[in-house]
Amino acid sequence: MLKSHSHAAPLVLAVLASMGTPCVKAQDYPTRAIRLVIPTSPGGASDILGRLLAQRLSDTFSQQVIADNRAGASNTIGVNLVAKAPPDGYTLGISAASLAVNPSIIRKMPYDTLSELAPVSRVAEGPFMILLHPSVPAKTVKELIALAKARPDALAIASSGIGTMPHLAGELFNTMGGVKILQVLYKGTGQAFTSLLSGEISITYASPVAASHFVKAGKLRALAMTSKARSRAYPDIPAVSETLPGYDATQWFGVFTTAGTPRPVVDKLSQTISRILRAPEMSNRLTGEGMEVVAGTPEEFAATLRQEMTKWAKVIKDAGIKTE
Repeated sequence: MLKSHSHAAPLVLAVLASMGTPCVKAQDYPTRAIRLVIPTSPGGASDILGRLLAQRLSDTFSQQVIADNRAGASNTIGVNLVAKAPPDGYTLGISAASLAVNPSIIRKMPYDTLSELAPVSRVAEGPFMILLHPSVPAKTVKELIALAKARPDALAIASSGIGTMPHLAGELFNTMGGVKILQVLYKGTGQAFTSLLSGEISITYASPVAASHFVKAGKLRALAMTSKARSRAYPDIPAVSETLPGYDATQWFGVFTTAGTPRPVVDKLSQTISRILRAPEMSNRLTGEGMEVVAGTPEEFAATLRQEMTKWAKVIKDAGIKTE
């Protein structure tokens, strides 16, 4: 008994010490620049949202928040930087739903999603636009399916990497539409758009945040939205589910930091991000781009992450997508 008490005493002291420290850190935080890692190449929705948030956080904290693009390996390179950073709240990450998908796609993950990352706040969610190059004759989902069945080799989807939500949205379309449109994988959304705009590829799935200006300029055609119902921002664009009942592939984005970051710091970040997102200027901008603000607590984001990991693990298995 004496032996166990002698081991317990230092532990109790350590716990008591750690309870006092974070409050001071949270009160003063941040005292220097923060890095916001964007695990994608420039031009995609994560990049656009990340840069908007970085600017607003810089203004709010009066400390520079530096947006840092670290693309590659289905977003795991950037996320791993956050997972392995010091747990002090000075390295943040923003990710799309690939955060929940990658554990089912990648055999040897460089980090453990649930134990090495600390959810801070969900940011927004919204559907993808299915975008066509103007040379593709299909004007409706029904016509696209008919075209894909008649000329299976004539169409290809520009996808921003295996296991990304655009890739899975395309595979879900293939499965439910009874077609097999080839997916051509690129390193990021920017490269996929370049290929689509040149006419080299016929189709891509992209967030309205990244796609809307190409549609407004007449460079690409928006065929449909991947949500259960029509988007409030784009009521004239039909939902895929109107042709394929039950089809739903919604993208979401969330901010996270390194596991072990003092809870008061995580709470301060979460509350600050929520205030930024709910400000009329920001929420109206996101709504106008086809996104909905879903700022919430770290607990809510953690629950969503677990649910999404379970959901997409089943989709990946059912679609027979090979793990890397």
